[in-house]
Amino acid sequence: MKNVDMTVEGNILTIRVDLEKEFGASKSGKSITIASTEGNVSVPGHEEIKIGLNIYRKK
Repeated sequence: MKNVDMTVEGNILTIRVDLEKEFGASKSGKSITIASTEGNVSVPGHEEIKIGLNIYRKK
C-alpha cells in the first residue's frame, strides 16, 4: 500500500491518508496518485473483508 493507514476500533474502520504526498503519474498519465491500496487488500483483523482504494488528483 502507498500512503494508506487503516485501523479498526470495534466495528469502525478508519483510513488515514496524507493528502500532501504524491507518487507520480497514474498509468494513464491523466492523474497524480496520492494514495492506493494497489488492488484489493484485507481489512486489518478481518481477513474476509476486502477494500480497494485509489486517491488521486487531476494532472
